[in-house]
Parts: sequence; C-alpha cells; structure tokens
Amino acid sequence: MFAGASVVSYRTHVRDAEERLLRFLDVVHEHAVKVFETEELAAEQVNILLEGLGDADILARETDLNAKLKRLVARLPQVRGIWVVDAAGHPLLASNFKPAPHRLDLSDRGYFTIHRDRRIPPGAVFVSDVLVGRAAPDARFFQLSRRRERDGGFAGVTAISIEPRYFETFYEQAARAGFDTVGLLREDGAILAQFPSRADPPERLPPGTFLRALQWDSDSGTFETTSAVDGVERIMAYRRLPRRPIYVAVGLAQARVIEDWRQAMLPHLAYGVPATLALALLTLVAMRRAHRESAALARLANETRRRAAIEDQLRQAQKMEAIGRLTGGIAHDFNNLLQIAIGSLDLLRRRLADGDTRNRDLVQAALEGMTRAASLTQRLLAYARRQPLEPKTVDLNRLVQGVSELLRRTLGETVHVETVLAGGLWAAYVDANQLENALVNLAVNARDSMPGGGRLTIETANTHLDDAYAAGHQDVGSGQYVMISITDTGSGMTPDVAAKAFEPFFTTKPAGQGTGLGLSQVYGFVKQSGGHVKIYSEPGSGTSLKLYLPRRYGESASEEVPAERLPPLAGGGHATVLVVEDEDGVRRFVCAALRDLGYGVVEAAGGRQALELLTAHPDVALLLTDVVMPEMNGRELVDRAQALRPALRVLFMTGYTRNAIVHNGVLDPQTRLISKPFTLSQLATKVQEALAAEPDLPPTAAPSRNGPDKLRILVVDDEPLVALGLVDLLEEQGHSVVEASSAKEAVERLSTEVYDLVITDHTMPGMTGSELARLIRKSWPNVSIVLSTGHVELPDDAANELPRLDKPYRLEQVRQAIAAAMGRADAGSGEPQPD
Repeated sequence: MFAGASVVSYRTHVRDAEERLLRFLDVVHEHAVKVFETEELAAEQVNILLEGLGDADILARETDLNAKLKRLVARLPQVRGIWVVDAAGHPLLASNFKPAPHRLDLSDRGYFTIHRDRRIPPGAVFVSDVLVGRAAPDARFFQLSRRRERDGGFAGVTAISIEPRYFETFYEQAARAGFDTVGLLREDGAILAQFPSRADPPERLPPGTFLRALQWDSDSGTFETTSAVDGVERIMAYRRLPRRPIYVAVGLAQARVIEDWRQAMLPHLAYGVPATLALALLTLVAMRRAHRESAALARLANETRRRAAIEDQLRQAQKMEAIGRLTGGIAHDFNNLLQIAIGSLDLLRRRLADGDTRNRDLVQAALEGMTRAASLTQRLLAYARRQPLEPKTVDLNRLVQGVSELLRRTLGETVHVETVLAGGLWAAYVDANQLENALVNLAVNARDSMPGGGRLTIETANTHLDDAYAAGHQDVGSGQYVMISITDTGSGMTPDVAAKAFEPFFTTKPAGQGTGLGLSQVYGFVKQSGGHVKIYSEPGSGTSLKLYLPRRYGESASEEVPAERLPPLAGGGHATVLVVEDEDGVRRFVCAALRDLGYGVVEAAGGRQALELLTAHPDVALLLTDVVMPEMNGRELVDRAQALRPALRVLFMTGYTRNAIVHNGVLDPQTRLISKPFTLSQLATKVQEALAAEPDLPPTAAPSRNGPDKLRILVVDDEPLVALGLVDLLEEQGHSVVEASSAKEAVERLSTEVYDLVITDHTMPGMTGSELARLIRKSWPNVSIVLSTGHVELPDDAANELPRLDKPYRLEQVRQAIAAAMGRADAGSGEPQPD
C-alpha cells in the first residue's frame, strides 16, 4: 500500500510540474511574440521612411535618416540597432554609426545571401545566428527582411539587431518562479538566447531529443531529456512562434520534482515500517544502477560505431597506400620503357615517306596501343593521388564554357549539352588541365549511360559544407567550396553499384569497353586537390555527380596564355639544350627528337658530367633533366647549375612524381615538368614554353612595390572571418593586403610574389604559425613577421621573440605590432581608434 501510494504521489507531482511548466511557457511565448512583432513593425517603419529613395538618395540624406533611426531605436529597448544594407552587401545606414561603415562587406553573411539568393519566399523574415559584429565586437542576432524592390530586382535588406541579453534578463526574472532553464531557439537548433547564461555557451544544440521532438510535432510539445550541455535531467516544453521557425523552450529539473515529492512523502515515511523504507531504497538504487548501465551500454555502442568507422578509414588508407606503392614501384621503370617505344615510333612516323601509307598505319596502331598503356599508368597514379598537379586560380565558369563546346562536338548530336553557370562564382584553386580531363571523362561515362541519347547538364555554384556534413563524410573538411555538378538522364545506378563506382577496375560495361579507371581517376584527382566528390543516382532516373573544389581566397582567376600566343624563339628555334638522362634509350630518343626540331643538343648521362658540360658550353640555353638519377638527382643538379648560371632555364622530365620536385602532390613553385612518356609534339611544346619564359629570379631580389609607410602584407589564417576582419583594418591604413588560408598557400605565394610583412595565425592545420615563421626566416630573410595567437605561451623561444598580436585585438595593437616587426620608432605611438 505504501509503495502504491508513493507511485500515485509521484505521478501527481510530475503532472503538476508539467502544468506549471506549460503556464510558464505561456508567459515567455507571449513575450517573444510581442518582441518579434515589434521588430517587424520597426522594419516596416524603416521601409516607409525609405519609400521611393534609391541608394544614392539614402546616402545623400544619411544625416537626417540616421537621426530618425536613432529616435526609433531609442523607443525600443529590445533593439540594439537598425541597419539598411544595399544589394552588394554594403551598409547604407546604421543607427549606431554615423556615418555608416560603407566599406564594410556583409555579402558573405548567411543572413544576407539567403535573401539575395531568394532561398526564402518574398516578404518572409529571417532570423540569423548569434554573431559577433564586424563593426562593433558585441554579440547579437538579426531579424532581416528584404527591402522593397523596384522592377523586381534585389535592393538589399533591412536588419534589426537584437541583443540576446534583453531576452536573458527577462528569462532570469521570470525563472524565479521555480524553473531552471529557458531558451530561445531556431528550428535548426541554433541558440539565440538562454538562461542561465554560460561563460562559453554553445552556438547550437547538438543533434538530440529536441530536434527529434520537432519531427513528431513541429508546433509544440513536452519531453524528458538529459541535457547535452550540463548533463541535467529535465522535463522540457516548447512552442513555436507564429509565422517564424523560432521556438521558446522552458525546462524544469527532474531532481526538483523528485525533491518536492520526497518532501511530501516525509510524513508518510515517518510512520512507515522499516521494511517499506528499505524496499524503497533498494528500488531507488536499482533504478539508478539500471540507468547507469543503460548509459554505459549507450557509450559502448557509440564507441563500437566510432571504432568501426576508424577501421573503415584505416582500411581505405591502407588500400590507397598499397596501390600507391605498387603503382609507384613500376611507374618510373615502366614509363621509361614506354618513353623509348613511343618516342621511337613517333620519330619513325615523322621520318616515313608521305606515300608509305601501310607502314604509317602500322606505326600509328602501335602508337595508340602504347599511349593506352601510358594512360593506364597515369590513371592508377591519379587514383593513388600521386600524379603531379599544377594548381592555379581558375575561373570555373570560363573553363566549363570551353569544355562544353568540346563536348558538343565529341558526344554527338543525340546528347544535348546544357550549362547552368552561377553568377558571382568564386575562384577555385585547382589544376585546370586535370579538371578538364575529369569533366571529359565524366561526360563520356554519361554518354555511355544514354545509348538512345539524352541531356547532359553541367552546373556551377558556390557552396558551403558545414561541420555536420564534414563529420558524416570521410576526408571532408568544412568550409567554402566551388561546386561543379554533371547530371545525365541515363539509366542510373543501384545503391550497390554507386558504392563501388570509385573503386579502380570496377566497371559495369562489357569486356573490352572500359578499364574501370575513369571514375577512380576523377576521385583521386579531386581528393588530391583537397576537394570532395559525391554521387547521387537512382535506377531509371539518371546520375548526378558533384565535384566540390577548394575556394581560392584573395586572388582572381588569371587567363592562361595559349601556345599560339607565346613569343617567338630567339634565333628561330636554334637554341642549345643540355639533355641529362641516365636511361640510354630515353636519352637517345630525346636527343634525336630535339635535333629533328632544329635544336643544338649536348647530352650527359649524369649530374656530374652535366655540370662539366655546362661549364664547357656557355651557349646552353635550356637544361632538360630527368629527376630520378643515381648519385645526384635532378633537383640537386638544377640547384648547382643555377648557382653557376642564374638565368638558365630548366625543364624537368620524369616518369614518377613522388620525388624531389613534387610535395603533397603539388609541383614546387616555379617548376616546369613534362611527364613520361611524351610524344615529339608534346616535347616541342614544352621546350618552346620553357625557352620563351622569363628566367626565374628569387623573390627576395625584387624591390618592394610600396612606399616606406604603405606595406605589402600577407595575412595567413585558416579562419576566413578572422582574416577578413584583419584585412579590413590593414586596408583602411592604406596597405596592400593578400590573404592565404594555409601555410602551404603562403609558401606558394612567397615563392612567386614580393611581400614586406607576413602576419600569421599560430594554430593552423598542417603547419603551425611558428613553423611557418622559421621557414620564412630561413628562405626569405628580408620578410618581417608578426605572430597572431590567442595562446599565452608559444612552443619555443624563437617564436616568443617575434612581435605578437594577441586576439582579440584592436587597430592600435595592429599598428604597434607592425611597427615592432618593421623596426620603426613609432612602435608605441598612435592614438587609439575605434574598430
């Protein structure tokens, strides 16, 4: 009887707690509705105020309009500020700035692009994440609406900024009625305001009970959960605001309900029998133990899944390494053999009489077979991510337009090729030639899946892969990418086939019609470029394959100079070439080919002999050398040769790229390479390009292009928003600034461009700022360095000796750090300025 009464009493306490929770929810819900409706009315007032005014009119009347906005904000305690932003993302008006920071660029903010790209219906309101302002470093979130448009065009947005502290103060007062948590949330789990506040609050709820509850009832509901933030068990209630994807949620700790129940049961316990008390205690212990065991089992299951995922990644890495070792082991010798065969056949075809058609056909057939063998090796190297890449800043829209014209001629009239090119497309950092090969490869596969004809669509877009997506996919980093999708209307794939599509030698084509290396080559190239590949396909519905390529920051795409526009060779192509190759057959072919092309040739079988011949033949204009050689490799030979002849032009040739001139799959800066096996025409083109190019000079030898007070600065930071803020500060001071998103990119820029100063973050993947600083001091001693970090202590004394820029920083700190790095006397001068 006592146990039954205890259960009934407990259920009654839980029911009462839920009813009190719902009443409290009514209060905070009504408050939030009024606040957001007031913000919407304020935005409407701004639209009325700006009715009929263009951007130029607004700027002309900025003083008057700013005063009106300030008066409007003063009447609304929940409003932190009102901003009017033009169609390009630049502020026209700001209630808390006079004048507005017109140079500030907000076009990359998610709250701006969602309106600009019309991802929400016209007239809809969007509520942003809690953000730290670029103009003022305080936290707030925004309610944004699209400005009234003229002629159907996008005119910009009106942004009402709200301080989370306004809600949190109200929640703190309201929670005194006995509730321990209140929150204002977006439907995607983003936290806009919460009580109690925390020193390091999470930006959003982790995937869990709340988001699952919304799937059952997206308007309102109650549930019990253990908080992923503080581990407290609570009864939670939530309700959606009208016409907005915003929720208010309130919670009551179950421990408090249990404590109330215990207090109610104390009089009964005082008169209960000891056996009943003992039984109740045993029951409570058993429940807690069961709960702990359940939690332990859940942790065990999670750990099992995590280990299984790690083992899958390890197996994939081991497979890649095995293929790489196998391919690399045969690539050098096999490509040398192919080079001898292809080169000799090419020379034979060139020397055959024009009327000898039969022999020409035989030579051509042999050449085609050898070329296919070379292609197999290159495709295996591509899948194993060991082919040499020459990434550059590329305009993908221009590249796709060029490839689409080729595809229309190649695929035939039965395949209709369409292109959908995004406006404002970011530049990508990729090897353009390899990307063109990949697109052609994918287009040919698409054509084969449409034997009766169909439509092939190539589309470009800017995209962002968030942390959640990256966590669910292997070898994917979150961030901004430029996407190319290739979509066909063919037969599609089953899930089993799609899962194996990127494996080497896997093909569904009949024997003799495919090698199974096409998609694997594309996969290896994109991964080696730092990108991501995703395939979407259903049987009978076609296939869409998306390539995500890394975005290039701070540099616009440059147009390649076609071969026919290269400057003519001096002396009509009669320059002298020093050929260095330890393989006799390859050396004989290269020398014979160059002589056929009209060049003078000096040949050497090794590095030491080459240096002696270089001294004896001052007329040598080009050094054409193999990379992998005994005693002295090609890189060492070039370093010694250019010490003797700084203006000597160099062209490397190699059949395997994991060596002295290729690191992390990318050619070293200022390196020209021709991969074996190559044909006579390919050799002619590469030699012409090398001779026509200007000699490479060390970057430190060039003078700075700026005056004594205006510097050329390289900012290195893997966090784009942090880099953008620092770039804005530096450009406002008149400096010329370039961004690099990694130490690797910084080294590439330093190798080809001139800088006075490098400001580098310390904590970066791959190479830390301290390691980058040591490399800069060794390779570019004329370049000054500032280390930006949030760490108190750095790993070594050398790093601690560098000028420091501790985050968060203001303009005066930036000035002082630059002055200290440049050794100027004004390191401690200057008046503080607002940022």
